[in-house]
Amino acid sequence: MRRRFYIQTMGCQMNVHDSEFLSQCLIQGGYVPAERPEDADVVLANTCVVRAKPEQKAYSFLGRASALKAPDPSKFIGIVGCLAQMKGELLLKRFPLLDLIMGPRELSRFPEVVKQMDRPHGKTVATRLELAPPCHAPDHTCFHNKATGYISVMEGCNNFCTYCIVPYVRGREISRDPDQIMAEAIRLIALGIKEITLLGQNVNSYVWEAPGRQRLSFSGLLQQVSQLKGLLRLRFVTSHPKDLSDELISCFAAIENLCPHIHLPFQAGSNRILRLMGRGYTREDYLHLVQKLRKVRPDIAITSDVMVGFPGETDQDFQDTLDLIRQVRFDSLFSFKYSDRKGTAADQMGNKIDELTKGSRLHALQDLQKRITLEKNKELEGRKTVVLVEGKSKRGNQSTGRTASHKVVNFPGISWEIGALVKVLIEKGFLNSLQGKPIGSLSPVKENLRSIEMK
Repeated sequence: MRRRFYIQTMGCQMNVHDSEFLSQCLIQGGYVPAERPEDADVVLANTCVVRAKPEQKAYSFLGRASALKAPDPSKFIGIVGCLAQMKGELLLKRFPLLDLIMGPRELSRFPEVVKQMDRPHGKTVATRLELAPPCHAPDHTCFHNKATGYISVMEGCNNFCTYCIVPYVRGREISRDPDQIMAEAIRLIALGIKEITLLGQNVNSYVWEAPGRQRLSFSGLLQQVSQLKGLLRLRFVTSHPKDLSDELISCFAAIENLCPHIHLPFQAGSNRILRLMGRGYTREDYLHLVQKLRKVRPDIAITSDVMVGFPGETDQDFQDTLDLIRQVRFDSLFSFKYSDRKGTAADQMGNKIDELTKGSRLHALQDLQKRITLEKNKELEGRKTVVLVEGKSKRGNQSTGRTASHKVVNFPGISWEIGALVKVLIEKGFLNSLQGKPIGSLSPVKENLRSIEMK
């Protein structure tokens, strides 16, 4: 009987991308996926540590995984990702049954680990940050029957926002060779991928400089990737407002297959709090960027990250955040309460906000955004759009996919091929998705995708 594996992924799209690579390595090593950790011979936690909540979830999962291994020492359990990088060998004190602790920049070594999993082995602790970002070359086992794929183009962050642990667990910014990126994109397209998302902690700070080579900015990289034959859609995430140049904004008008969606975290609407966070821009700067984006691409969807309860946040600071949300009218928001991250500057700040106040503010903010999101989705009722089919919907006897603006659409029928482009009439807008009616398929060769999006 073939050995099985289970990976619990917690965190951002970078973690999702890394988990795809881990799965690929295990499948190539002869393992097959399991539905539950209880059924697996190899159990991995791919972790996030940006906030306290995912860290606690990771500890809880490792506790359950350790309980599975205790009566069966042949099981292999491990932790990878940001929590592994931050805690390192300290995790062995809390979870002595761990076999693997591996940080994000050590993942290229994972194929070696796979070869040793079914033999007697010692514990592996790999947390070097000075390494270059690992190259996750795609394989058919990882991308079979998928329409979308990710490519990591840079790793790390140089911003050192006062609340953020990312520079300490993902390292400083390192951009990948564009030749590697292009080769990876070509392989993805050959495997049937129709939409590619370029990933980075601060993706728009990407820059490639090498002796004898012309300097390449992120805008230039977008132009190169967008021209690949067979690529229907191109996205990128995540952007920092201070690095959103006019050149990059103009790409939304100039690049035909660049999707009209940007994730642009603003974190707070108060200039005083933004200074304390070390974000490098003001609320006025942010609103001006939104204005520029909507000028070059009026239908662009804007999503964002925001936190409440940063040390010293007053009621007026919080009202400034709500005011910014009302002005921008985001399509959706990832919102959360501030939590101390050991080693960051904010961890040492005074005037901490109590949990009750943070909870109350988060509830008010989320209520406001839910109203805005629902209103924006209902505005789409009666309009036509194009959906890239991603598979069967959980609703039953329906297919699901996304618009170019990244909105989920469910529509009748399950005969549509994954990766097909379908014209859909939006009949109903809900909080988290749209319901539509298919009105025909679309040939990407003959149709101008932008001309019929959201008309």
